[in-house]
Amino acid sequence: MNLRLPFTPRTIHGQIVVIVILALLIVVTAAPFVERWLRQDYHPADIEQIADRLQSMADILKVATPDERQTIIAAARRSGWDLTLEPLSRSTQFTGTSMNERLIDRVIEWLFPPDEWIAPLGGWRTFLDDKRIVAMQIDDKSMLVSTIATGDVLVITDFVGRGAYYVVAILTLVFLFSTFAIWTILTPLRRIAHAAINADLNDQAPVFEERGSREIVVVAKALNSMRKRISEMMEARTRMLRGISHDLRTPLTRLRIRVENLAQDAARDAMLSDISRLDRLLTESLDYLRENHRQESVERTDVAILVRTICNEFSDVGFDLGYRGPNRLIARCRPLAMTRAITNLCDNATKFGQSVQVELHQAHDRVVIDIIDDGPGISAEDKKRVFEPFFKADAARHGPNDGFGLGLPIVAEIVQAHGGRLHLLDREPHGLLVRLELPVE
Repeated sequence: MNLRLPFTPRTIHGQIVVIVILALLIVVTAAPFVERWLRQDYHPADIEQIADRLQSMADILKVATPDERQTIIAAARRSGWDLTLEPLSRSTQFTGTSMNERLIDRVIEWLFPPDEWIAPLGGWRTFLDDKRIVAMQIDDKSMLVSTIATGDVLVITDFVGRGAYYVVAILTLVFLFSTFAIWTILTPLRRIAHAAINADLNDQAPVFEERGSREIVVVAKALNSMRKRISEMMEARTRMLRGISHDLRTPLTRLRIRVENLAQDAARDAMLSDISRLDRLLTESLDYLRENHRQESVERTDVAILVRTICNEFSDVGFDLGYRGPNRLIARCRPLAMTRAITNLCDNATKFGQSVQVELHQAHDRVVIDIIDDGPGISAEDKKRVFEPFFKADAARHGPNDGFGLGLPIVAEIVQAHGGRLHLLDREPHGLLVRLELPVE
């Protein structure tokens, strides 16, 4: 999914600028509503307001007579204020902490400290007899003290005001940038990664979709260009090897005719054997380079009949090769290419095993074909390289009629072109199990 408005910038830098501006607009618009909503649920006055009122009352008491002070204090208490007149000497008993103070209060006051323009006597965090107080000096001998419940009155003005803006800003930025990262960066990158995994170098159509932000389009174009250069390089190499193989056939044919005209002896037979081997090498090389399986169209095929026919052909010429599986199993594949792949696997199994079993079954959304032989198997080191062209495994899998190391690479390319998988598994007590997995659709 690629969300794009008509005015959205094409570059990631421009989109980030738009996101920041949009986040600021959301914060400016939404934060006041959040602040008002919080203030409706949180009614107590904040500590700055208490200090301001206490300072005003201390200024009044400073010019009042002792009798007037008692009258003013009594009136304030009747209105709900917890006020007392204390000797200034008690300020030496002030402390900055209390056992009854909550951790959340400390954290909030640390994040949102009160303003310092009207600091109380002893500071903002003042405790007397383990109670939170706000004190203001009246004169050289007395002070006005207001006791407040710990946790009820904090820096509410800053906490509700600035805190609402901070929370809205953080949530807005996290949401917008998460959405931006998913739609503009992660989704196109996943699309490119998926296309790279399933890329077919023989298909001339662009693999990587060139849409999205300008940076993603540049990456897709660069990958498409690189893929095109690789395809051209591979095609040039293939044309060269095909030309060499074809050019070698003519002198090889002349050489065969000359050798056949020689007198019958061991040297003549050895030369003919080498010529036949070279001719088979050229034939297999040309078959590998032609890649005819990629030009064949995909169609619905009864894989069970295809596999059973191959098994019968091997059995008819004397090989101990059996089939186990359903009588009918439909899947989409290239029938000629799949016939070639299974034939190569069966041929390889009959070269090195006395008994071969081919099993066919469907597992969920895949068709599984197992070719099982009782031969010597393949070592773990050779399994890593056995799909490389012209690589031949150790002597355990060699025989007098072994090939040139192109059978399994051809099978691997056919399976890959079908979107399938090929596994080489050990069989107990000895032997090899080649598992070919193909998607049903």
